[in-house]
Parts: sequence; structure tokens; C-alpha cells
Amino acid sequence: MGSGLFEGRLNNCFIQLLTPIFDPQFSEASYGFRPGRKAHDAVRKARQYVEEGYEWAVDLDIEKFFAGVMINGVVIETAEGTPQGGPLSPLLANILLDDLDKELEKRGHRFVRYADDCNIYVKSKRAGERVMANIRKFLQERLKLKVNEQKSAVDRPWKLKFLGFSMHKAKGGKILIRLAPQTIERVKEKIRGITDRNKPISMAERIERLSSYLGGWMGYFTLAETLSVFKELEGWMRRRLRMCLWKQWKRVRTRYRELRALGLPEWVIHEMANARRGPWRMAHGPMNRALGNAYWRTQGLMSLTERYQSLRQAW
Repeated sequence: MGSGLFEGRLNNCFIQLLTPIFDPQFSEASYGFRPGRKAHDAVRKARQYVEEGYEWAVDLDIEKFFAGVMINGVVIETAEGTPQGGPLSPLLANILLDDLDKELEKRGHRFVRYADDCNIYVKSKRAGERVMANIRKFLQERLKLKVNEQKSAVDRPWKLKFLGFSMHKAKGGKILIRLAPQTIERVKEKIRGITDRNKPISMAERIERLSSYLGGWMGYFTLAETLSVFKELEGWMRRRLRMCLWKQWKRVRTRYRELRALGLPEWVIHEMANARRGPWRMAHGPMNRALGNAYWRTQGLMSLTERYQSLRQAW
């Protein structure tokens, strides 16, 4: 047995022994890496506090704690610090940060913590700044930990990111969970890489990679209550795939053959086959209508909106 495998099994044994001892003592506001608790629970609790009128958040990020955590196949970026790589790390982190949780409870704060990502909810910016200063001092003096000033802030919850999500205050004051702008940009960057028209890979492989990645991504981010964002993302992704197809159809005769196979009128085929516009522009208009949802479904591409609706119905 290799040393790494032995160490992993030993760590698992420690977890099985220590978790029943320490976990019952942890705060109700701690959600990371605990039995029966998940990131979605933390985000829902945060939304509850905002609904109750605590519309300012102290977004506290502890420096050099975790390299990152994976939830449902999606890496949620954090910092780095406790012994990394092993399954024992999250438990040790929760043991250390339990002192922070107890301090926040003692002060009567409403807060949610997942690993090193802690949000405290207050009713004014002034209160938030005061809390930030006090907790920064507590972390430095009592726990010898440093706040990551670049990633920490006092702001409205809809301007902050928590576990990949943010919030939206709709008309009438209803608080909705939405995708954080950084989350949208990150998934777009991944899709851009797979749909790079200069990558010499087949369409079947592109679709397989997209479906594999987006399956896990949707499983986590379906918590967001803004279907329109998923529709927009899906339309953008399909346009990029059409762009890749057009790039593959370099020759005019290839374009004639492929466009005829789509059943387009001959005058449309002639106009498109001889067009001098670039692949991104050609991916719009008639090509959009010819290669719509039904076409991509037959190619095996997962529909984000259909996946979203089926997952939410199953909850």
C-alpha cells in the first residue's frame, strides 16, 4: 500500500472518530463540510436574514486558509491555509473557526459561515463597519488569523458574492437568489475554451465536454431563481457552437451541402453560402433558426433551461 493511500485511510479513520465528538458542538450557523448540511442551506439562510431586514452584509474572507472547495463538481474559490489535500483539513478548520462562531453568537450577530467564507448580516453600513473592525481584531489577536482585505467588504448583499451566488431585490421587496456576476463570467470562460473555433476538435467532442461540465455546474447553481440568466447563457453558448460549425464549413460548396441538409430555402442557401461576414456574425440570423433547440437536442447538447426546470421540479 502506498504511503499516500495509507495516509488517506488514516485520515478517514480520524474523521470517523472525531466528527461525532466535535460536530454536535459546532454552531448552527456553520455549514461547511458537516454531515447533513450543504452550501445551498447556507445560501438560503443568508437570504432569510436579508428578508428579515438585515440588508447590509459584512463579507469576511480569512486569508490563507483553503485553496478551494469543490461542491457538486464545482470549485468554489477560497484562500489557503490549514493542512491541504487531505479529508481531515475541513474538520480541523471547523474546529479552529468554532471560536469565531461562538464569539459571533455571544455578540448576538446573525451570520452564516461556510469554511473560511463568513457573512454577517446587519441593518446599516455603520453597524457593518463596526462589526468588521471588531471581528478583524478578534481574529488577529485571539486566533492569529488575518482578514483578506481585498476579498472582504461591507456592502449590500446584492453587490456581494457568497458561495458563487448573490441576491436580487425585486419589485415589491422580494429577495431572490441569483448567480453572482463572477460566477457567470467564470462559466463563460470555460465555455469559451471549449467552443474556441480555432481548436481542432470535432463538434461531438465539444458537445460532450460541455454536457459533462455543465451537468455538475447546473446541479449546484440551479438554486438561483433567475431563469432568464440561464436562457441568455444557453443562447450565447449555442451561438458559439454555430460559429464553430461555420468555421468548419470553409468552402462554399461545403456550405451549400450542409445548408441544404438543414432544409433551408434555396435562395437563403445561396445568400448564406456566398456571404463574406465572419463566423460570429454568420452564427446569428437564418443559421440561428435552422440550428435551433431541436437540432442541438438531437446532437446531444444539454439544454440549460430544461435541466434547470427538471432539477427544480424534483426538489
